[in-house]
Amino acid sequence: MTTLAQPRTTPLPRTGETLRHFGPNWYATVMGTAIVAAAGAALPTRPPEGVLRVVWALSALVLLGVLAARAGHWARHRDQGVRHLADPAVAPFYGCLAMALLAVGGATLSVGSGVIGQGAAVAADGVLWVTGTVLGLATAAGIPYLMVTRHRIEAGSASPAWLLPVVAPMVSAALGPALVQHLPAGQWREAMLLGCYALFGMSLLLTLLILPAVFSRLIHHGPLPLAMTPAMFLVLGPLGQSTTAVGNLADAAHYAAVGPYRSAMASFAVLYGVPVLGFALIWLVLATAMVVRAARHGMGFSMTWWSFTFPIGTCVTGAAGLSRHTGLHAFTWLAVGLYGLLVAAWAIASARTLAGLVSGRLLAAPRPAPVVPAPATARTR
Repeated sequence: MTTLAQPRTTPLPRTGETLRHFGPNWYATVMGTAIVAAAGAALPTRPPEGVLRVVWALSALVLLGVLAARAGHWARHRDQGVRHLADPAVAPFYGCLAMALLAVGGATLSVGSGVIGQGAAVAADGVLWVTGTVLGLATAAGIPYLMVTRHRIEAGSASPAWLLPVVAPMVSAALGPALVQHLPAGQWREAMLLGCYALFGMSLLLTLLILPAVFSRLIHHGPLPLAMTPAMFLVLGPLGQSTTAVGNLADAAHYAAVGPYRSAMASFAVLYGVPVLGFALIWLVLATAMVVRAARHGMGFSMTWWSFTFPIGTCVTGAAGLSRHTGLHAFTWLAVGLYGLLVAAWAIASARTLAGLVSGRLLAAPRPAPVVPAPATARTR
């Protein structure tokens, strides 16, 4: 009798091992969900308020779930947590914790205030912003320190994921301005405003150090591995978030800046934001082309698909800010179009993640990487 071959499946994790491989990259699910609510609230024409509130509430619940799972991971599998910090491919994802807190805090103020009240929303956002900013500063300095002193990084291994720790202060710079008007007038507001500009500067300059290395890696060593190809979209994060930051800072200047500084900040929001968003759009085309190529070569679902969400969401908020400051309908339509792309990406990533959780595949131990033969002189496509 002929026996039919059984399909190859990923074994389910054993009891007690469920959280061993639950890494810091899971905070991307929180970021990607919260930005759907926050970006929708930033659009000139907001989607139905009830829908935004449901998504915001979902992001808060996911944050609590991931925080609990990560706490369980460190309590039961501290050895694995230490390995993650020592792994140059995983350590940068520790920057996602700060951004998850900041994203939910910002969405709480912009969307959740209609549910829990303005005072509670301001308090929640304030706590999450302070906590996220402190953690973001720690990862922005700490992860590069580990990369220099502890990690063994091979030549040509630069990854867009390296941006994750250093972009966290930019998220603080983009979301902090919403709190300015809720602070006491005078020194408090001005300190918050200029502090956010400082966060903007430190993140921007660190990003400018990393981006050339990422592009050089692509040019000299070819495309990223298939599973990592969606990470190309991570480059959009600092671009869209910095455009959002200068726009929000210009809005907050009405409460904290005086005279020429106020008008200068408004001008800077446009003079900086337009060219940077232009670069973001050309990178979006390049990243999309690389993802299409990877899909044709057999790219399957992985948690890197969440890279399609938060970075695109920052471009939505950046374009919406330019629409406010210029009055151009082109930016309005750009924001709406990108938001449609964001919602589609979030729906697909959410559905595939839920299916992976139910099957246990996403919590299973990663398979050993296949042995790849040495590359030939010419690249193959």
